[in-house]
Amino acid sequence: MKIFYFTGTGNSLSVAKKIGGQLYSIAQVIKKGDTYFEDDSIGIVFPCHGVQVPAMVAEFLKKVELKSQYFFAIMTYGKFSGTALQELVSAMPKARNFNFHYVNEILMIDNYLLRADINKELEFEFKKSIDKNIALIINDIRCRKINSAPQKGFFTKILSSIKKFFFLVDGKNDINFRVDKSCINCGVCQKVCPKGNILAKGKVSYFHNCDFCMACVHSCKLSAIHVKGEKNSKRYRNKLVALQEIIDSNNQNKTFSHSEKIEKQKAV
Repeated sequence: MKIFYFTGTGNSLSVAKKIGGQLYSIAQVIKKGDTYFEDDSIGIVFPCHGVQVPAMVAEFLKKVELKSQYFFAIMTYGKFSGTALQELVSAMPKARNFNFHYVNEILMIDNYLLRADINKELEFEFKKSIDKNIALIINDIRCRKINSAPQKGFFTKILSSIKKFFFLVDGKNDINFRVDKSCINCGVCQKVCPKGNILAKGKVSYFHNCDFCMACVHSCKLSAIHVKGEKNSKRYRNKLVALQEIIDSNNQNKTFSHSEKIEKQKAV
């Protein structure tokens, strides 16, 4: 079994690790340019971004060719998942030559700082029954259960449309980030960015190629990066995932990244 995952704070990676199999970072697959994968079972695990499939996940699904007898998709979300899974499933026959046999979603810690107070999220984590729900999903996958995306009602569809309007990702979302004086230029923010959009050289610079995953904000050890409208400076990483795992999953700067290219162009 192969599982492709995208992660910013570790939630989706923690789920992928529990399901098991061979794990592949979607960010790294895109960077390396691999396009063909085959296995008896193939799954993707990803977070919900503003009631939408993350841009990098959508890009991955358009580029790769997957061959398997069983496809599944698991989406993690914080408070409201909307119609993201339904839209993913309906788009797949048009985008690629396969359909998902099993799709599901799992409620986890909400890390969207414009909405979530991480302190409160952690305080009431037990109410979300995360481990129990993951176990149910794992059993479904092992039994190769077949199901469709959870059906959502009319008002959910309307609310999803409204939320998507306000969660517009155009690459320039990083203008909402501010780095304060506590920054020590450790470079972690640069390493965890899945788009290679950050350069920590003398100061932290953003280059407007942002998918607004906020991995940089949550991974800063000193909470030196802030997002406009955040509830407070409390940050989050899934307790089952180490910072190095997120770095290894998302680091685009081992090769010629977007931000480094801009720096080189400036020097010419």
